[in-house]
Amino acid sequence: MSERSAAPGGLALVESLVNTLDLESGADALDTADGLTRFGLTEEEAADARELREALRAALLAHAGHPPHRAATPLGELLAAAPLVVTVDAGDGSAGLAPADGAPLLSRVAAAVAEALVAGTWLRLKACEAADCHWAYYDRSPAGRGRWCSMQVCGARAKMRRYRAR
Repeated sequence: MSERSAAPGGLALVESLVNTLDLESGADALDTADGLTRFGLTEEEAADARELREALRAALLAHAGHPPHRAATPLGELLAAAPLVVTVDAGDGSAGLAPADGAPLLSRVAAAVAEALVAGTWLRLKACEAADCHWAYYDRSPAGRGRWCSMQVCGARAKMRRYRAR
């Protein structure tokens, strides 16, 4: 939906997971084998991935100052179950977070959120305010006040609705 470039670092994983569902058409990439493979998921894990996706979407809507789109499990509750370990490179001493359990999606997302929090980029990942979109995007605007995933689509629709209402 968006012409924006992908979010930086591990946030690209979060962004791509949230964007597996097109709210306007109802198409869900997690319903396909290719969509599941892209995230290293099995069909049995798809329901948990959908729950995580909607918890992430609710958090990204909150980043943009909007209420949740529907009832969702709080993201903190889901991420609390994600085992992570701190890794330290013996060569240069650099540290990072890694999944402790073979890189399942929940742990990879938890590591991405933690690293983005430290980098100060977590709050820049938002969900489009358009009710029929809620696509995830990384807000690169100087003031961090982006509202839509695409100014040409969602932004233009919102402005046209306001114009017609007047």
